[in-house]
Amino acid sequence: MNLLRERLTTPGDPGALRAEEGERPQSHARAYQSLKMQVHQLLLSRIDLEAMENLSDDHLREELGLMVERLLAEENLVVNASERRNLVRDIQHEMLGLGPLEPLLADASVSDILVNGPQQVYVERRGRLERTDVSFVDDDHLMKIIDKIVSRVGRRVDESCPMADARLPDGSRVNVIIPPLALDGPVMSIRRFAAVPLTMANLIDFHTLTAEMAEVLSALARAEVNLLISGGTGSGKTTLLNILSGYIDHAERIVTIEDAAELQLQQPHVVRLETRPPNIEGRGEITQRALVRNALRMRPDRIILGEVRGAEALDMLQAMNTGHEGSMTTIHANSPRDALSRLENMLAMGGMNLPTKVARHQISSAIGVIIQANRLTDGRRKITSIQEITGMEGDVITLQEIFSFRQTGVAEDGRVQGYFQASGVRPRFQERLRSRGIHVADHLFDPGRRME
Repeated sequence: MNLLRERLTTPGDPGALRAEEGERPQSHARAYQSLKMQVHQLLLSRIDLEAMENLSDDHLREELGLMVERLLAEENLVVNASERRNLVRDIQHEMLGLGPLEPLLADASVSDILVNGPQQVYVERRGRLERTDVSFVDDDHLMKIIDKIVSRVGRRVDESCPMADARLPDGSRVNVIIPPLALDGPVMSIRRFAAVPLTMANLIDFHTLTAEMAEVLSALARAEVNLLISGGTGSGKTTLLNILSGYIDHAERIVTIEDAAELQLQQPHVVRLETRPPNIEGRGEITQRALVRNALRMRPDRIILGEVRGAEALDMLQAMNTGHEGSMTTIHANSPRDALSRLENMLAMGGMNLPTKVARHQISSAIGVIIQANRLTDGRRKITSIQEITGMEGDVITLQEIFSFRQTGVAEDGRVQGYFQASGVRPRFQERLRSRGIHVADHLFDPGRRME
């Protein structure tokens, strides 16, 4: 199938490709970028866009490769075999994917892609940041890729709305901020999601937690205990939330609420809700709070809130206190106690001027267990604390720690050393587990064993 129209240029035309001595760029990289732009623009001017829509991605990729080869031959442009292969690949990425980012997205070892303007792209591998040789031609080139990403999910980014959250087809989370807020050009952050979702066994292998801790957490999820996962940026909160949600019975109806849909639930009965930003006129915004309220009318067995960060905390806690047990959410906080303080502040954001004791009682009666996830200085993620909320003593919410990670030092190579240990406390939620027919052995809580 031929996607090229009649030839629109001749070798002597101004628009034709040429590589004259006096116009050759000083650096090889700039010369290659210039060549790629010329081939791309010429291809766009001559391709039959209607015919493209009728082809599958694989067939279209093959056709684009043939067309690039044909254009190079027509323009009598001499390139070596390596440059020819790279040119075909990069044009395919520009037309069908996300341009220079495609090789990074195909690399399974990359967990984060951080674009700080067109000439500076970093990635995170195994918890460490490193700069790549990937670059964009200029701000306009980067903006085209950004527009392609945000438009897929019905969002926009421009001077009137210079920040946006979006997601890639695989569920990876994208945040974009552009000038005038970003002073050195468009900035984009991509939090990668694994093609195959991680499991609890993977976390045990990575020493994020122990098998004993995993057994207790899975039992809590099955027993419909309300869970709050606390941690900093990049600590693995969403990953853990996704794994714990996998223990929910397949017969239950689950409603998920997120700013940008990331969760990868495997159950058959899942309803996914996503917030909507305001339109260009400043209207039409749908917040998480509105979605939580609506979810209560959807007969959910479980409500999973991707992250609680504002006024929706009030509605979430009320849902947990009114029969929607087994709900889960995440929160940004450095410790379980900080998480409770943040929740208390969020209740005030909800417009309810509750007395301090009433607000804390609402929190303590709604949430059963707080799981603290931290990212250590060596880049590894650990579940550093699992604490049970046991009620109130006066005006203070009481916590008891069930498991913790004890850091003992840092090795010469920078690796954090330490061990996991149970506190020896027999948690109150064991009664709830037994009432649901879930058995957790008492020896799991024995403080005499150090678990690496």
